[in-house]
Amino acid sequence: MLQLMEQHYEDVGPAAFEADLAEKQWVIQVRDGSGELCGFSTQMLLDAVVAGRTVKALFSGDTIIDRRHWGDRALTHAGGQLAMSLLDKWIDAELYWFLISQGFRTYRFLPVFFRDFYPRYDVPTPGAIRRVIDALAIKKFGTQYDSSAGVIRTPTYRLREGLAAERSRDPHVNFFIERNPGHAQGDELCCIARLSRDNFTEAAYRVLKSK
Repeated sequence: MLQLMEQHYEDVGPAAFEADLAEKQWVIQVRDGSGELCGFSTQMLLDAVVAGRTVKALFSGDTIIDRRHWGDRALTHAGGQLAMSLLDKWIDAELYWFLISQGFRTYRFLPVFFRDFYPRYDVPTPGAIRRVIDALAIKKFGTQYDSSAGVIRTPTYRLREGLAAERSRDPHVNFFIERNPGHAQGDELCCIARLSRDNFTEAAYRVLKSK
């Protein structure tokens, strides 16, 4: 897993990687037919208090797919199954997916798989949602979180040259660049989507049903 991270990120060290891994509750691994690791995602469940109530969030940490396997649905399928299991376990909870995005490919998961998510280019982030983002980001990252910009400012490592976002015809990609102009230096945009069955898109359900 560390080797795969080093292929795609700069300044990855064993100590930082192992510290991040140690706090996580789950690791999703994807392997090819020969058993070689080609992708993984570390996951944990966060609790935070917002306006006197407790919210829960599935937080995705280190996540990477080898470039040779971009487009493969196995990792998103497994992540979706984990999210569904949490919905079944925490039936009455206010549950979110809390995602930090250093790359536009990660951010693009949101419009593909969720009907409502924030921040986004076409709808302002409601104040109530912004308070949830702030609470989760402060709980997880403390002073590393810049609430005025909605980003994590002190990155552990950053994407290698050539993987950063460039302007495109995709409004989601352009929005990501505008909201996170320091992404090439490792800044992470804080994002959330409500985890609920009615918030999943048809594309999400196709992935969940895929093998």
